Amino acid sequence: MSTYHLSIKSGKKGTAANHAAYIAREGKHGKDEKGHDLVATGYGNLPEWANGNPAVFWEAADQHERANAAVYREFEVALPKELTTVQQCELAGAIIQHFIGDKPYQFAIHRPMAAIGKVPQTHLHAMVSDRLPDGISRPPHQHFSRFNRAHPDKGGARKDSGGMDRVVLRNEVVSQRETCAKLLNEHLEKYGHAERVDHRSHKERGIEALPERHLGPAKVRQMTEEEKEGLQKKREGKAS
Repeated sequence: MSTYHLSIKSGKKGTAANHAAYIAREGKHGKDEKGHDLVATGYGNLPEWANGNPAVFWEAADQHERANAAVYREFEVALPKELTTVQQCELAGAIIQHFIGDKPYQFAIHRPMAAIGKVPQTHLHAMVSDRLPDGISRPPHQHFSRFNRAHPDKGGARKDSGGMDRVVLRNEVVSQRETCAKLLNEHLEKYGHAERVDHRSHKERGIEALPERHLGPAKVRQMTEEEKEGLQKKREGKAS
């Protein structure tokens, strides 16, 4: 049974290049056990000065973006296990196209094995810069500077998240969660699967059972085999 997961995170100045290397499993991140779960990676819409290298883009963002600004936004989406690898990659492309459009981005698809149950947990990481392309050629330091509304060529690239208040941003996230579920379900239906995901919370769906809390690797390591087996049976019972 497919489960729904979408998280949207922001990264602060100085973290983008390392996180990009992490999702791409490059450098030190490709040498540990996580380095073997990479399914696919790619990028798009980089400015000319990045020379087709996302690492150059994120390093410049870390250096030149304003201190209190988000350097990147990341969409993390669980991809339905019912789909094949090719179909999951197709779905990832649809998610990127819908949520990112023409903004600079880098993505990776990971397939780690769950600590409990040993089932694959395929998911998409998509890092995106909110700096909008506008056809103006800017050097890196100017690209990430403040947007000049009166003279765009003298300022940085505009951010599409600029000026939004908390209510607008919250409503946008709600809409994105619903749209993402729709994309997942469209692909499940397209490839003949009856399973569907639901973006709503248990409370919104009228489900009394509390959602299971994420345990994390450290907690799982502390569990006995009997505890792991019991939790797995409990999960299977909920899915049936």
